[in-house]
Amino acid sequence: MTLSLHSDEQYIREALKQARYAFEEDEIPIGAVVVLDKRIIARAYNQTEKLQDVTAHAEMLALTAAANYVGNKYLQECTLYVTVEPCVMCAGATAWAQVRRVVYGAAEPKFGYRRHGQLLHPRAEVVSGVLADECEALMREFFARKRK
Repeated sequence: MTLSLHSDEQYIREALKQARYAFEEDEIPIGAVVVLDKRIIARAYNQTEKLQDVTAHAEMLALTAAANYVGNKYLQECTLYVTVEPCVMCAGATAWAQVRRVVYGAAEPKFGYRRHGQLLHPRAEVVSGVLADECEALMREFFARKRK
């Protein structure tokens, strides 16, 4: 099912819904959506524990679903929305998929791709900090609960 929205903030809110599913399943609460022509064509959340797969990050699952939707490995007209800055693996996947835009909420100082230089496609536009406080709060709550 596709959903028509029109702003980065609205799409990050949809990614946050996915992140909350991860939270409920005791997965690191990161969610992602892929948008094409103002329509969400893929949604995903972290499932590394559920699938016992270290590559089952929200972004990876969303990119795979989007590629299946469009019938092409290249997502040149798509935007990836994700609640937390992509890791190196996910940034590399967006580069290989030639994703046009990457929009994320919270920065990830420990594992985010920016620590390692420019890993996205050279023509990719990056927007950061969209609903960062909400995205960070969900991550803080998750890890505080883990420490108890």
